[in-house]
Amino acid sequence: MSGILVVVLNTLVVIGIIASAIVTVQARKLIDSVIALAATGTFVGLEFILLQAPDVAIAEVAVGAVLSTVLYIIALRKVNADREDDEDEKGGTEA
Repeated sequence: MSGILVVVLNTLVVIGIIASAIVTVQARKLIDSVIALAATGTFVGLEFILLQAPDVAIAEVAVGAVLSTVLYIIALRKVNADREDDEDEKGGTEA
């Protein structure tokens, strides 16, 4: 690849990393933060590919973008289910 193209791609990927990290922190809903965090992991994996480290990129995408996202979503569903159960129990005792 040409030198200028590599610099442009690296710059765009770094901007994507920074933007998605900011969205991760600033998002009001937790699910939005989880999705933005997955995007950050994907951009980081892409940067590792551009830096010619495909083994590290595969590990980053597998863990940073996929596995952690799935675990966070499962945890959020579990917490929301527990909250709904607690609200049902409180509502049942007041009546």
